[in-house]
Amino acid sequence: MSQKVRVRFAPSPTGPLHIGGVRTALFNYLFAKKNGGDFILRIEDTDQNRYVPGAEEYIVEAMNWLNIPFDEGPENPGGFGPYRQSERKHMYKQYADQLIEKGDAYYAFDTSDELNAHRKDDEANGKTFIYNWHNREKLNNSISLSQEEVETKIKNGDDYVIRFKMLDLKNEGPEGTISTTDIIRGHVSFKKELLDDKVLFKSDGMPTYHLANIVDDHFMKITHVIRGEEWLPSVPLHIALYQALGWESPEFAHLPLIMKPVGKGKLSKRDGDKMGFPVFPLAWKTAEGDIFSGYREDGYLPESVINFLALLGWNPGTEQEFFSLEELVATFDLDRVNKSGARFDPEKTKWFQHHYLQEMSEDDLTNQFAVFLQNRFSVIQNDSDESIKISRFTRNDNQILKTIVSSLKERATFVSDLWEQGSFFFETPNSYDEKASKKAFKEDTPQILQSVLEILEELEDYSSASLSEKIKGWITSQEISFGKVMMPLRLALVGEMKGPDVFDIAFLLGKKETIKRVKNAIVFLS
Repeated sequence: MSQKVRVRFAPSPTGPLHIGGVRTALFNYLFAKKNGGDFILRIEDTDQNRYVPGAEEYIVEAMNWLNIPFDEGPENPGGFGPYRQSERKHMYKQYADQLIEKGDAYYAFDTSDELNAHRKDDEANGKTFIYNWHNREKLNNSISLSQEEVETKIKNGDDYVIRFKMLDLKNEGPEGTISTTDIIRGHVSFKKELLDDKVLFKSDGMPTYHLANIVDDHFMKITHVIRGEEWLPSVPLHIALYQALGWESPEFAHLPLIMKPVGKGKLSKRDGDKMGFPVFPLAWKTAEGDIFSGYREDGYLPESVINFLALLGWNPGTEQEFFSLEELVATFDLDRVNKSGARFDPEKTKWFQHHYLQEMSEDDLTNQFAVFLQNRFSVIQNDSDESIKISRFTRNDNQILKTIVSSLKERATFVSDLWEQGSFFFETPNSYDEKASKKAFKEDTPQILQSVLEILEELEDYSSASLSEKIKGWITSQEISFGKVMMPLRLALVGEMKGPDVFDIAFLLGKKETIKRVKNAIVFLS
């Protein structure tokens, strides 16, 4: 590649960024970095009717969270700005006019009512209305009208659009194709006679996506257009526009769709709602107050999102499944992107998340859990006993909290799982699991717990090892089964039959709290 690689991610700010859009951004980023190129953000906001405030900021925040920032964009402009199409609108009209002067485009004055009438007529005859070579001379445009009529309409301020003349019957027959080589799909070809005359410039003075896209890609020196499969039908128009304007076309690569976990069709927001997983990188709140979940807010690490997205449609050619971002950059190749759709697997995303949580340092995981606890207990008054207890556990340098995290980490997939598995470290049980109680709490249990209580109160070296030695020694000396002691002791401390080693729990709770919980169990049994 003699020319420097330049790729762009060009979303429309019409709402939250779908996870499929995130994958498109990721593949653009990986390709650019693999080839020493630039990754550009361009906001395609020509459709002002669908513009949603906050959507652009959402896109930037999502990319920053995922650690795939842009080399150029609205907030960090390079030498090819502006990077919002609404700020570039002065550029587009001249190229629409240029196409008209060359005979490659024309004015169309058809009203919505007129076009709807044509559609209904064709439907009544079992046809589909297409505005193109076979009927354009019968419609209300500068091809069917005289030059004087056209000039009068424009002078009178009649609304018009500018359409591209996809097939020029004076210079070519109705046959013919537009072909190109797609990096992912190989040779693709389109019959010209089946293509419509797309609108390039709208009556509101704004370009359509098609014209703005071509002009921007040309002047931003985009070398590769990597986008979703849904844009494949636009390829013939875009190639024809490049040819008509006398510009060199970039290379195209159309990524496979991300498919539903079950059934047919591409992944949608409804699938996430129905099956309980996010389809957006960050949570999104609509103007109506509806809230949609995001991977960040659901507790996913950015590394896990990047890893599972990279393998949706791309195959490294090896058995390796876990990739750092640096490894993805080094390994990524568009030639190994699949043509067929990639099925989304919510459980596989959790599998990646579990792996990366286990890979976190205990210091980082402890800090994140401390933040979780502080947020959860933020309603507790600062002068309460509970606040003092929680602050003791949530100091970032607290070894006790780090040890708690270490004891729970292996079974956790999300930071919130540490709470689900270990909430008893922070909240005294106020009830005991009914099924476990029937099995563990017997007639002599209060006397047994009373003996354990006496051992606890007398113990000076309050450590896991010392607790184990003293209590197990007492059990052996009394010639009673370990289950008669260990099960009710765990229930007293936890409220359920779960958690790490019971002596580790007692040590981490501290002597005062452990004694309190054993006394509570004795009172309950009495």
